[in-house]
Amino acid sequence: MNSLIKALTGLLPLLSGLTLSSAYAADEPYEYDPELGEEINEVCAGCHGEYGQGGKEGEYPRLAGLPDAFIATQLHLFRDRKRPNMAMVEYVDERQMPDKEIADVARYISGIKLKTKLPPADENDPDFDAYARLLESRQLMQIPLAQGDVQKGEKLYQKECASCHGKQGDGDHKKAVPMVAGQYTNYLWRQVEKYRNKVRIHDPEDPEDDELLSDFTDAELGDMFAYLSTLDD
Repeated sequence: MNSLIKALTGLLPLLSGLTLSSAYAADEPYEYDPELGEEINEVCAGCHGEYGQGGKEGEYPRLAGLPDAFIATQLHLFRDRKRPNMAMVEYVDERQMPDKEIADVARYISGIKLKTKLPPADENDPDFDAYARLLESRQLMQIPLAQGDVQKGEKLYQKECASCHGKQGDGDHKKAVPMVAGQYTNYLWRQVEKYRNKVRIHDPEDPEDDELLSDFTDAELGDMFAYLSTLDD
């Protein structure tokens, strides 16, 4: 894997190969409880939105549609204080969020589908449901266009990153690779700074040799982010 693939993969770190069952407990059977997952998400919604759409221009990242194993991994990192985040501390105490609950909420949030546009509607149609349309509109999400050279960003992304994150930047659920399209640009930039300042570690197996993003200029990353911001248009 070349350094740029590592860089974008590192924007949202993962422990490859983690499954929900292993995130729960290797010696216990795991049975998904969607009602419990939805209930726990009501707490998450205070910051990340009812549908995991995030908010405040990326102060809170989008969670909807991320791989369930990836979400579970991040919750374990927060709970174990291996990923610093003061806002998360009060919600991830082990007594308050045991492994089973982490697995359930991760799977629930992963299954939320956000649309980028609504289908055409005819208000004169006798079957038109205005309330249903309103609810559907609340699940819309589009990333604002980011500054940068979109054409350069596309070439660079497709050459270096698409093999892991997908041609459309939608990640890989089987490999727990997170999406990079559909995520707030401001949030991605914030994670870049955390890696550069070693606040976050991409490779826990070799933290001393974690020099992500050092080979890439802000302009190069900005071009890629500009391209990614167009993929939900």
